[in-house]
Amino acid sequence: MPLPLFLRRSVLTLTLASAMTAGIAAPAMAEDRELLNSSYDIARELFATLNPQFQQHWQAEHGDNLSIQQSHSGSSAQARAILQGLRADVVTYNQVTDVQVLADEGLVAADWQDQLPNNASPYYSTTAFLVRKGNPLGIDSWDDLAAEDVELVFPNPKTSGNGRYTYLAAWGAAERMFDGDEDQVREFMRNFLGNVKVFDTGGRGATTSFIERGIGDVLISFESEVNNIREEYGSDEYDVVVPPVSILAEFPVAVVEENAERNGNTGLAQAYLEYLYSEEAQRTLAGFNYRVHDEKVVEEFADRFPDTELFEVQEVFGGWPEAMETHFAGGGELDQLQRR
Repeated sequence: MPLPLFLRRSVLTLTLASAMTAGIAAPAMAEDRELLNSSYDIARELFATLNPQFQQHWQAEHGDNLSIQQSHSGSSAQARAILQGLRADVVTYNQVTDVQVLADEGLVAADWQDQLPNNASPYYSTTAFLVRKGNPLGIDSWDDLAAEDVELVFPNPKTSGNGRYTYLAAWGAAERMFDGDEDQVREFMRNFLGNVKVFDTGGRGATTSFIERGIGDVLISFESEVNNIREEYGSDEYDVVVPPVSILAEFPVAVVEENAERNGNTGLAQAYLEYLYSEEAQRTLAGFNYRVHDEKVVEEFADRFPDTELFEVQEVFGGWPEAMETHFAGGGELDQLQRR
């Protein structure tokens, strides 16, 4: 069984404090092989648990020792770092566009979504709410978040895949509430965005603002993250609300082929990502409150994940390219909604 989350974070903090260089956790001693995983902001503890499992798996099959380094920040920032020279072998992100930008530059295979099951997304989540204990404002669904005197915290959609999912989830829910009436949807979104007290650059910063700085009534993040926070800081302090309608948040993975080949890690990188689909890894992922695809593991953890209607980006927005251009590009819907 994985360590309790507060212990995992304590151990990881000590490890990173002595080994971080430019956001990368470096190995303490030389190993036979090294792999670098570029990942999103709030995945530190997840991969601190998954990586040793894969290391044992790899050593049992191949006999050589393996060091796995991690680089973490907002997934869009991670993709930019690779474009600027970060030699990551694999990416494990929280938004398709952050992998696609690497594919567009020839660093990732053009058909990367076809190379692994479930559109190369070994696990998924949705967007949920963390509220103070007892849910004093009675937050149940997205429409409650646009009410007066409700203070929100979530990452900036301009810099964070987490934040973009939150924005799109709110917009998609509003379209259902108002039967597609665009004027009412935009009015809802103006009120929703107007209630945001802090737009942190990534999910971990948003968590810090809400938990440690005590800002806001509602933290909006991935269902996995808000449940992990509640487990760490105590069910006597916070409640989790999963709205009846929300967005399907996929977590795409890919081999950065140019880097992996240059590092001599092509086979290793592929094996690392394939391992995420194994029953062992799927069980670990579910233990971190991610929704998974393995049927046996889904059944084991069924009581952890409440039913909710999940809509896809393609269904409401026509796909990620269209959503990025319409909502998040300069002068797009997000910029216009924030002009008051």
